[in-house]
Order: sequence, then C-alpha cells, then structure tokens
Amino acid sequence: MGPEARVLILSASDSVAGPLAEGLDRLGWRTVTARTQEGAMAAVADFPIEAAIVDAAGVPGDLSAVAKALRAAAAPVRLPLIALASLSTQFDRASFDLTLSGSPHPAQAALRIEQVVRAAVAEDELILRRETFADQGFPLELPDDHDRPVRVLVVGDPNPAFLALSNAMQSAGADVVAAFTAYTAFDYLHEKPFDAVVLWGGDDQASALAIAGGMRRNTRLYHVPTLLYLRRSADLNLSEAYNRGVTDVAAPDVPEAESADRIMALASAYRRQTLVREALDRARGSGLMDLATGLFTRELFAAHLARLGRASQSLRRPLSVCVLRVANRPDVARARLSGWLDKAMPQIGSMIARLVRSEDTAARLGSEVFALALPATSQAQARLVGERIAAVLGCTAFEAGEGQTPFVIEFDVGAARLEPGQTAAEALEQAAVLTVRKAG
Repeated sequence: MGPEARVLILSASDSVAGPLAEGLDRLGWRTVTARTQEGAMAAVADFPIEAAIVDAAGVPGDLSAVAKALRAAAAPVRLPLIALASLSTQFDRASFDLTLSGSPHPAQAALRIEQVVRAAVAEDELILRRETFADQGFPLELPDDHDRPVRVLVVGDPNPAFLALSNAMQSAGADVVAAFTAYTAFDYLHEKPFDAVVLWGGDDQASALAIAGGMRRNTRLYHVPTLLYLRRSADLNLSEAYNRGVTDVAAPDVPEAESADRIMALASAYRRQTLVREALDRARGSGLMDLATGLFTRELFAAHLARLGRASQSLRRPLSVCVLRVANRPDVARARLSGWLDKAMPQIGSMIARLVRSEDTAARLGSEVFALALPATSQAQARLVGERIAAVLGCTAFEAGEGQTPFVIEFDVGAARLEPGQTAAEALEQAAVLTVRKAG
C-alpha cells in the first residue's frame, strides 16, 4: 500500500488541480483532489491531511464558510488552509492561513505548505507546553507584540514600479525600510527584525537571488518570507527561484495593491509564527530546565513526552523520538577522565538547543545522553535530524586543557516512531536500544 495523501486540493478545475497535484506528488507531498466541498470533507475524514489548498475560482459559495467546514471536519486536528484567490475575490482572508494568487508553481506551493504545516505544529506544541509548564506552576504566554506594524525591507534600485509597490505597502500599514545594495540590506537584517523582504529583480535577477540564497543560509533569517519583484517573468526559472529561497514572485503587470496584499499576508503569518516560537523559547527561562545546558530535565521531559504521545494519537500526527549518546572514543575517554568533557557539556547542550526547531523538545537525560521529541516527524526524518546535529557537533573542537589537543565528540544516534498501542516512553526506550546496538 502506497503512502497516504497529505495534502488536499479542492478545485473543480483540472487545469489548476492537475499540474499542482502532479508537481506536489513529485516533491513528496502526496495529494488527493476533490471537486466539491462534500468530497473534500470526506477526504479530510479518510486521510491524515496535513494541509488543504482551496481554489477560489473553482469552489462555489462563500469561501469563509468552506474554510470553517473543513476545519470542523478535521477537528481536533489544526488544519492549515491555503486559498488560491485574486485580490478582487471577496472573502474573509483571516479564515485562511495563507492566500496565493492564481495557480502557484508546485515548488512554491511545497515551500508554503511546509511553512503552514510547521506553523500549525508549533501552535499545537505551544498549547501542550503551556499545559506541561502550568502543571509546574509556570505560565507560558505569547509575548506582547505592542501592536507594532509589520516591518518590510525592500532591496534594489529605486525603479518607479518598485517605488509604487513600496508606497502600496506603506498605504497598507507596513513600516517600509529601503536598502539599495546587498551589503546595506544585510546590515539592516542583522540590526533589526523584519517580517518580510522584497527584492527588485530588475535587469539583475542573479543579485536578488543571491540575497535570497544568503538569507536561506542564515538560521536566523531562514524563515523570513522573501518576495521577488520582477520587471518581467519570462526569463525566470521558477523552480530555481523558489529553491534558492524566494517565497513568492510578482511582476509589475500585477496591480501593486495585490502584490502588497500578498506581502502583508506573508509578513503577518511570519509575525505570528515568530511570536509562537518566542513563547516556546521562553520555557528556557522558567527555572525548570537543566541548569548546565538549558534543556529539559529528565523529569520534565518525561511529563511532556507523555502529553505529546497522547496528542499524537488524537491528532493522527506522527511523533518520533531520537536519542544521542556521546560515543566512547579514545580522545573522549581521556577528556572524560580529566573532567574536560563535563566542562564541555553546557556548550554542547546550548548548541543542541539552537539546532532544533522551537516546536521540538530537546532534553538532557543523563550526563552524556540527550533526547529529542519531534512532532509531525517520521522515524527516518528523526534519524536525519539526530545525524545532522551530531555532524555539526562533530565539527566542533572542545578545550582539553593547557598543552593538550582539543577533542572532538561523536554521537551514536537512535530513532523510533511512536506506533499504535505504544506509549511515548516505550518509543523512547526503543530509540535508546537502537543507539546501544549501533554503539555496540
């Protein structure tokens, strides 16, 4: 039996649904297509749908009502919804997580699906983590946003079309900051937070794509939405643009107000995701974490993992766990005996905390053993996460004392997925057993 559908496409138009479904299937997002609202609701009931795309032109009736019905059918799962609609289409955009114009390129759609799915997972994790910390007497709330306007950085020459777009964003309520060169742009990006970046392609698309690529290589800027504004789109390879880090593409033949609306929607969604992740990160200041590393303690992790396991079953969402154990190599053994390994542990724990997503839970289970709880993640993906973290830490040299060669740490990695009828603690034990087997 093949993999189950993960994305629902609701559209009566084969010209929209066909190419989009084919492209998403090829990119690993298996789809199911429905022509009617009734068919869409049946698909939501039958498959573990992670996101739904609704084609406004191919769905009769009130789009907001359709969105409400789909969310109700998916409950208690938080179903992210993406609308395909022009600016002239009248509906409550707040009823959808994201709105895209026309029929998106599959590569663009795949990136946006990943974005809204991870945002939904983070929202659910915040609810669960609030409950876990409330049991310990610590309130975990969203940061106060002070109602500040979204901040957008525009980068490129002051072309009239580009200036018109900037003015349209200001009219929509954005705080717009202009940078004329890549160097100035990155200076701004490192000085203050932005909710979106708009790049003027003009006659030099390569420079704009280089900026987008540079943002994707920076962990702090990786998720900031980036719109590429073109003089003309005929010469652009859309797959390359989206894979280089571009979130959306627009051209001057699209009304400035519509492009500004798309940017504002992307910026607002990113702002919400940022606030959720900041709330999740606040757990580190609760006083309940491991003092040396800032990670979850064994006891706190056990309590939260049990809650994650129950949620995984009710939400029909996979949950995987990963265990990383310091490998017993000769130079590590010497560092352990001399005490330098213990001194390196706070740095190691801090690095692990920075390398996991905010919605993932990292813990220190023992002096040299770490664990990760990864919602909405398969066993294979969890192992990759663990191996990537181990690879980064394996490239770091730690102090071994005066006159001694710095030592490098390697990890043995084990991963397991929570199976039906299994407890989360049993899955963690299975991952630990796999780690021991590899080490042996």
